Amino acid sequence: MSTHEHDTFHDTETFSDSRTDKDEPPLYRVILLNDDFTPMDFVVDLLMRFFQKSMDASIQIMLNVHHHGVGLCGIYPREIAETKVVQVNKHARNSAYPLTCRMEKN
Repeated sequence: MSTHEHDTFHDTETFSDSRTDKDEPPLYRVILLNDDFTPMDFVVDLLMRFFQKSMDASIQIMLNVHHHGVGLCGIYPREIAETKVVQVNKHARNSAYPLTCRMEKN
């Protein structure tokens, strides 16, 4: 009587990720909008504080906001994006700046 052992080393069966796009939560872009009053250093500090960006990345995003009118802060699931938008807008208002943050479906 013989026994058969499955040799996984020479196995040619491939596996694929069975998750579909429906399993992934929709993502949202969190963006800052330019205004003529909010200081650049405030924007850099805000990006480092609320988005954990490095100084260099924060400066680059701030320059995009300044030169192009918008800057991408990050891409997040809806709940996280909503929280970040609320935090940023509240911080700006509490600091008496008109800086606006919003989210858009990615």
